[in-house]
Amino acid sequence: MAGEGDSEPGKSFKLFGFLDVKNVPCARESVLYGSLGALVMGLGHFLATSRVKRSCDVAVGSYICTMLGYWFYCRYNLAQQRIRQRMLKEGMKNRILFEGSYLDPEKKQSGSERSDS
Repeated sequence: MAGEGDSEPGKSFKLFGFLDVKNVPCARESVLYGSLGALVMGLGHFLATSRVKRSCDVAVGSYICTMLGYWFYCRYNLAQQRIRQRMLKEGMKNRILFEGSYLDPEKKQSGSERSDS
């Protein structure tokens, strides 16, 4: 009885109360790279200056910048990939549709090559 609610297959993790890390593309990687960037920058600033409050400010700022930077980079690449997939899908559909008909581009090329020889 106690283990019934623990292993839900559709359970998602919401970060900041609204960012569903499991279902939103690029969210997990953005959060991980942001936290790694914050750790490196905050620790580096602390080792260089020994100012705790300023180092925490640098860590928070670098978290936000790194997370948003990677978020936009990842979403841009995802959009490009979806456009390429859509173009490939349309091309495959057109090839299947026009294969063997008079509109087939390969048939036109092979027919003109035969008349030239």
